[in-house]
Amino acid sequence: MRRRTWGTAVLLAVCAGLTPVTTAQAAPHRPGPLPLERLFDNRAVSDDARPGEADFDGAGGSLSAQDLTAAGWTPGRALGVDGARLKWPRSAGSGPDNVTADGQQVRVTGRGDALAFLVAGTGGDGAGTGTVRYADGSRSSYTLTAPDWRTGPLATKSVALPHRNTPDAQLTEKTRLYTVTVPVRKGRQITSVELPDASGDGRALHVFDVSVRAATTGWTGTWSASTAGYTTVGPWADRTVRLVVHTSTGGPRVRIRLDNTFASTPVRIGSASVAVQEAGAAARSTPVPLTFRGGAGALLPAGTQAWSDPVGFDVPADANLLVSFHLPEPVAAAPVHSQAIQRSYVSTPGDHAAEAAGTAYTSTISYWPLLTGVDVGGGPGSVVLLGDSITDGVKSTQDANHRWPNVLSTRLLGQSEVPRYGVLNQGISANRVVADRYPGDGISTDTGGVSALHRLDRDVLAQTSARTVVVFMGVNDVRWGASAEQVVAGLREVAARAHERGLKVIGATITPCEGESLCTAAADVQRIAVNSWLRTAGSGFDGVLDFDAVVRDPAHPARIRAEFDSGDHLHPGDAGLKALADSVDLRMLAP
Repeated sequence: MRRRTWGTAVLLAVCAGLTPVTTAQAAPHRPGPLPLERLFDNRAVSDDARPGEADFDGAGGSLSAQDLTAAGWTPGRALGVDGARLKWPRSAGSGPDNVTADGQQVRVTGRGDALAFLVAGTGGDGAGTGTVRYADGSRSSYTLTAPDWRTGPLATKSVALPHRNTPDAQLTEKTRLYTVTVPVRKGRQITSVELPDASGDGRALHVFDVSVRAATTGWTGTWSASTAGYTTVGPWADRTVRLVVHTSTGGPRVRIRLDNTFASTPVRIGSASVAVQEAGAAARSTPVPLTFRGGAGALLPAGTQAWSDPVGFDVPADANLLVSFHLPEPVAAAPVHSQAIQRSYVSTPGDHAAEAAGTAYTSTISYWPLLTGVDVGGGPGSVVLLGDSITDGVKSTQDANHRWPNVLSTRLLGQSEVPRYGVLNQGISANRVVADRYPGDGISTDTGGVSALHRLDRDVLAQTSARTVVVFMGVNDVRWGASAEQVVAGLREVAARAHERGLKVIGATITPCEGESLCTAAADVQRIAVNSWLRTAGSGFDGVLDFDAVVRDPAHPARIRAEFDSGDHLHPGDAGLKALADSVDLRMLAP
């Protein structure tokens, strides 16, 4: 049932003991849009010692304030999630901290590419349709679904907590909170948002915060890596990590992005720097210090990200950078990109981020922890490559940057027919379109990542100045038993969601792999069916790169040509990866 909204005059009259003005005497007054916190009508968070003070789900259940604090989600803290900036309510743990969506008008302003909602459902998934209002008088509708706080997918949660508070006892049962984004009309000034009327059937959609995800201007992504899992590391305490990453395009300014994806605890960054690599862990010159919101370091609550402040630094194109950050507190597990195909470095104890010499960096690692992006100032925007191990560069030469995205970037730099876009490699080894390899929560040895559908917002839609996405996936799905129909349905959804955000979407056919143990004749039938669909005009993609035709053996189309085969019959080697990149018509990448 929709809540009654009293007009100001009526409330004053009631408080004074007078007869309220009736609708026959004067038109009722409905308040204009209000800040979300003034609409809070539900309390989700309780102290473990006083669990009865909150009733999130109508049955006495609530989130633990102590669990939230342990995750770094303290009252009033700003939270960066999937390119959006949200805030955990200041009242969490002390009073109403969310609104049960029921058609309320919320004051939200700004221009961007999406609205970001910090939400959870109770009694099941909460869902409904709302309205965005713009300064020019226009409106657009959106559909918002809030996964259930107890049973929603862990693969897409922002944070999972270990307990559920009840009036009788604290239960060891995971609870979840989610960040969900919905598209808006780009470039138009938003003035307010009407929440969905999502009440009924015992279900409710709870909103803790909402903000406009601002469109990125003045920046181009030059390097990126997708979080593939959450694994044990080190353990590191008072160590400096120095990561080697390879740029695509260059620019006069730089900033980095750190992500604490999938985590359950916060990570503190003590200091950070960037430099051009000379050799090994040694920098060409003194590293340039990075700051975070004016401070030397940053705290990354579980599931959140942080951008460094812009700093003047001449980032060369097609070059190796050293990104260093000090970890002053113990870190035993971290989100990682497992297949870096690049050696990076960890120091002896101490903060060595500012040192040009590499002598303190005495051990090496072959993965990238925490760092997920490097941006440069200016530029035309970025092309995002959403893929699996072939895009990731598995079986290419280590430390040589022979991944097909690297070769594509070099081609873009050497021409003037289309803009020299940044190239963002969002490949994850073992990744699939429609199924999670890593479940999305907890420490795991599997670093195949959550599915393309579950990581699309973080790894594509929220990437800096994304213009076009190339989707080159599906071989792992069919190798592990997925049908062509399942893969096609997933690829359709990827294309549709990317189009909603204004991206151009290019598909790529699945390359052959006969001779690899899981590439059976049955799997090849499904691969061929997916490729046949991709080549049709009705696939929903804006163009297709026929990578299958590029690398297959003409005399035996189910196999990779011998000169392109790395030796495992699944992954192209350096020559095959170059052939893929060289086959791309660069004009297709232009939006």
